[in-house]
Amino acid sequence: MLSGLFRSTTSKVVRSSRRAFASTEAYDHYGSHLFKGDVADKYLKAHGSSSALLDDPSWTDHSADTVAAAVLDWAADNGADTYCHWFQPMAANGVRHGLTGQVQNKMLEFDRTTNKIKWDFKGKDLVKGETDGSSFPNGGLRATHTAGGYLAVDTSSNIFLRGDTIFIPSAFVSYYGAALDEKTPLLRANEALNTQGKRLLSLLGYDVEEIVANIGLEQEIFLVPRDQYLRRPDLQMTGRTVIGKNAPRGQEMCDHYMAPPSTAQPALEAMQEMQEECWLMGIPLKTRHREVAPNQYEFAPLFGTNTTQIDQNIMVMQVIEEVAAKHGLAALLQEKPFNDVNGSGKHNNWSLGTTGGVNLLNPAQLNKASGNADSFPVIMSAIISAVAEHGDLMRMAISCPGNDFRLGACEAPPAIVSTYLGDDMTSYLEAFKDGKTGEYNPGLKTLDLGTSSVMPFNVPAEDRNRTSPFPYGGARFEFRAVGSSQNVSMVNTVLNTITAQKFKQFADAIEGGASPSAVAGEALNKSWKAIFNGDNYDEANQQMLTDRGVWRIDSGVEAINQLSADKNKTLFSEMDVMTSDECDARAVILHDHYTGTVEMEALVLVDMIQQHIIPSVKEANVPGVGDLEKAVSTLKDAVKEIHAAGSSYEQAKLARVLRLETMIDIREVCDKAEELVPADLWTLATYKELMFLDQTDQGGLTY
Repeated sequence: MLSGLFRSTTSKVVRSSRRAFASTEAYDHYGSHLFKGDVADKYLKAHGSSSALLDDPSWTDHSADTVAAAVLDWAADNGADTYCHWFQPMAANGVRHGLTGQVQNKMLEFDRTTNKIKWDFKGKDLVKGETDGSSFPNGGLRATHTAGGYLAVDTSSNIFLRGDTIFIPSAFVSYYGAALDEKTPLLRANEALNTQGKRLLSLLGYDVEEIVANIGLEQEIFLVPRDQYLRRPDLQMTGRTVIGKNAPRGQEMCDHYMAPPSTAQPALEAMQEMQEECWLMGIPLKTRHREVAPNQYEFAPLFGTNTTQIDQNIMVMQVIEEVAAKHGLAALLQEKPFNDVNGSGKHNNWSLGTTGGVNLLNPAQLNKASGNADSFPVIMSAIISAVAEHGDLMRMAISCPGNDFRLGACEAPPAIVSTYLGDDMTSYLEAFKDGKTGEYNPGLKTLDLGTSSVMPFNVPAEDRNRTSPFPYGGARFEFRAVGSSQNVSMVNTVLNTITAQKFKQFADAIEGGASPSAVAGEALNKSWKAIFNGDNYDEANQQMLTDRGVWRIDSGVEAINQLSADKNKTLFSEMDVMTSDECDARAVILHDHYTGTVEMEALVLVDMIQQHIIPSVKEANVPGVGDLEKAVSTLKDAVKEIHAAGSSYEQAKLARVLRLETMIDIREVCDKAEELVPADLWTLATYKELMFLDQTDQGGLTY
């Protein structure tokens, strides 16, 4: 039967005007489009199994047909008739809508004899797929004559449904097993972390079943009027404004930050719908608020395992873009869409835990579970050592093109990789490395506001350090420098791999007869330089950290090149995360992605100058035409020079000069013209028209 096949696939939650006290009935739809828990259990039980089946990855070998049958029933009941293997090509941020690849297939069989249609979705369709692997960025890992790309279901993430389509999170590899995607190295890094972490904990007297990396990803965005967005070719083509005179008002008054969302404008209703869509798919998008810059907003979910959270964040980004358009808005996910105002990040809150629920970065939890007061400082010592040795890889992981304009610009830490621990934790670890062991007991501070209306209350003794790239936050580290447009798989691949390596080195030394405290103390002594609790924006401190030998790579292009450094290829190879060829391929891909981004920005600037700015200047009869015509020639010559360069690395270096020197000088010429041309003759949307929803007439939009 085709019951439910042609029903509407648009999910609109209708809430009753009455509800029981403290009832969550209005949210019963949460997770109904995620094949997990009670939802999966219902359909699997109909086929003689249960949701417990999904906890063992080997179901793909012995029970694939059972899971496929349950998924098909679930799909039909929700009006879905299509499936796809949903994967993550490399270097998709900033250019590929949704950041993913997929081929959508009907879950149907067409009988050519009877012309009847019947359902058709088997285990073999669910667990594996095949497509062309040569047409995606591959860095030489594939060629047109060896084009096979293979898709295998990732059992660590969850199948979900949106509209009429079932999405099957998948890994994407070549015929020979080379990773062609962002996910496969992350899954390998998870294995390395689990293997070496369990080994180290066992040597500390604490045996656990499995160690996982948990993350929480804050997502910052801009929402701008769509009609004005359509008057900006640079925003449409590249996601950022390559020119634009500052508006008379920016973020000087901090008036936008956490201000009440306006019911008179479409942003709030758009964000509400974004949350509703995400809730259906089981994405716990809990927090929403206004951010610092005008028209800037943020969503934040709850924590979860890294593969599920990355998959969910990628879908959140796609939902944001698509729902915004329905409300007369355009969502900008790029790191720095506007000059001289706050850019957008995606803070990667990272912690380690056992599947039994013990957070390894929570000292009280870990010490209680392990019965060993040294467990926590040993784990912390390994992580600090990893940051000190492999800060270059952490810098590489955040080298998306948009971060060129964001790092160190008062909305993100500078490109100097240190870690903030706070005074209490620093003192504790300093005593530990000097041989004094014991429990970590952080202090508390009591605030008394001097009024009986507000009773005294406690706050942590440590403040937040927003200037640090990798601060410790009590039970997690927050990688603050991650870009808003990024797929953060590489970020977490790096964090897990460098930590796994240190766990291995510690375990090797302990097995060799050294005491855990001695191993950790020696590592802390060598890596102490990476601990810094002060102001990372202060130039004197930046110079001090540089002189101290902390990793500092100002250029994202040079940071990417560190993927090909011998020490890093050895690291990834020894931890079975990436081969030497895979490292080199990713360096090529990321350099090509950077160069391609800059080329698009340069060419759209040429179009804007020739098709908009020069005609406006001529019509207004103001000076500057000659400088603008010269700028066009300069841009075209620079692009030709990039094309003539011999390697991806050399091209990227030239592209960086074009972007951060030549185009910035040309921007000044264009912005001067905007300042002189009367508003009625300027055909491009201005910052004033783009950035102030609260002050523009958007309330009357129909959609």
